[in-house]
Amino acid sequence: MLNAETFITHTKGTGGTIRVEYEDFYVEEIPETIPTGEGPNTWMWIEKKGRTTLDVVLDIARDLNLSRKRMGFAGMKDKKAVTRQWLGISNFEAKDLEPIIDKYYNVEFIKITQNQKKLRMGQLVGNKFRVLIRNIENPDKAAFEAQNALKKLEEVGTPNYYGWQRFGKPRSNTHLVGKALTTNSLKKTVGAYIGNPYDDEPEHIKAARAAYDDGNLEKSFELMPTGMRYERMMLRTLLKEEKKKQTLDEESYRKALYSLPKPLSRMFIHAYQSFLFNKAVSKRSALGINQYQEGDIIIDNEEHLIHEGSYEELQEQIDNFQAHPTAPLFGTKVPLAGGKLGEMEQQVLDEEDISLDDFECPKMPKLGSHGLRRSIRFKIWDVSATAVPEGILTEFSIPKGCYATAVLREIMKTEAV
Repeated sequence: MLNAETFITHTKGTGGTIRVEYEDFYVEEIPETIPTGEGPNTWMWIEKKGRTTLDVVLDIARDLNLSRKRMGFAGMKDKKAVTRQWLGISNFEAKDLEPIIDKYYNVEFIKITQNQKKLRMGQLVGNKFRVLIRNIENPDKAAFEAQNALKKLEEVGTPNYYGWQRFGKPRSNTHLVGKALTTNSLKKTVGAYIGNPYDDEPEHIKAARAAYDDGNLEKSFELMPTGMRYERMMLRTLLKEEKKKQTLDEESYRKALYSLPKPLSRMFIHAYQSFLFNKAVSKRSALGINQYQEGDIIIDNEEHLIHEGSYEELQEQIDNFQAHPTAPLFGTKVPLAGGKLGEMEQQVLDEEDISLDDFECPKMPKLGSHGLRRSIRFKIWDVSATAVPEGILTEFSIPKGCYATAVLREIMKTEAV
C-alpha cells in the first residue's frame, strides 16, 4: 500500500498471493437500508466480475439514454474481484430495464425493485469480504497465524490505510494528478493523466501517452485504446478546443477535466490526500494505534470531534472503539494535531513542499478540499481464517470507506494488491 510503512501485528506473515482469479476476492455491500419495493426509483442488486462500478454505471446510462446524474451507487467496488452492490436510477420503472438485463458481460442483475428514496454515495454500513490467499506452503500453520493476526486487529483496530485502488494499479498515478492540481496548473494536471507513460504499461499505451506528451493530440487519440475511455473523453474535448481555437489555453484544459464523470475528477485531490494520509498514519500508528497521545485530535464514530475528557476517559473510549485518534486528510481548513504530533504532520507537508492553502485549487475550486480528520484505525468483525486445499480462506467485515487490503497486509506481511 502506497506510503504504508508500519505494521501493528507481530505475527509471522503468511505470504502468498491474492486475486489469482476474480473469484478469489469476493466483496458484498452491507447496506444501510433495503429498498421497500415501492416508489419512483429503481434499485438493482447486481453482481459484477472484472469491471469497475463506474464502467457499469456509464454503460447502463448510455444504453438507456439517461443522464449519468440519474444513476446512483453507494460505493465504488473493486475491479479485480467478484462484487455485489446496489445501483440506482432515479425516476425510473424497473420494467424499462428489460432490454439491457442480459446485455453486459460479467454483470448479473440479481434483484430489481423500487424504492422511495434515491441511492446516494455512502449509504453503507460496510462491506464483507471473502478472500482466498493462494500459494501458501503450509496452509494449516498459515491459517493459525492469520487467525492470530485477525484477533489482534479485532482488539486494537486495523491501520486505516488507503489501498492501491485509491491510486490506481498497475498505473498508480491518480495521486500525481491530484498533486498537479495543487500547483494550480490545469495543463500539468491533464498531462499527468493522459501523458506520462509508465515503463510497465503495454507498448501501445505508452505510445499513445508519448504522442500526447509530444503535443500530437490526434495521434494520441488514434492510438489510445477504446477501453481507455476517460483518456479518450479528455482527448476528444481537447481536439475540439484545438480545432476551434488553434491553440489550447487553461480554459481548454478545464473543459477536458470537466468532461470526466464527477466521481473520477473528484478522486484526484482525494487520492493525493490519501497518499499523504497514509504517510501520516504510518508515523502516528508507530506510537500506538489504540493509545491516546498528548496533542491527539480525537473523533467519535460519527466523525465528530471530541473536545473534552481526561486522559483516562479518552483512553477508555478508544479501548471500547467509541473514539479514535486521527490523522489529517490535508486541506485548506483541516486542523493539525498539537505538540510533537502536529510537528510530525507538518513534516509530511514539508517533505512534499506544499501548504494547506494549495488544496484550494482556485482554477478548479469544485475539485479543491477543506480537508478533515480521519481515524487512523478501523474496527473489523465476523473474522475467520481457514485452511483449504488452495491456501487459506479469510473472511471479515469492515466499515465503509475502509480497505480490505489493509487487513490482508497485516496477515500476509507482504504487499496486498
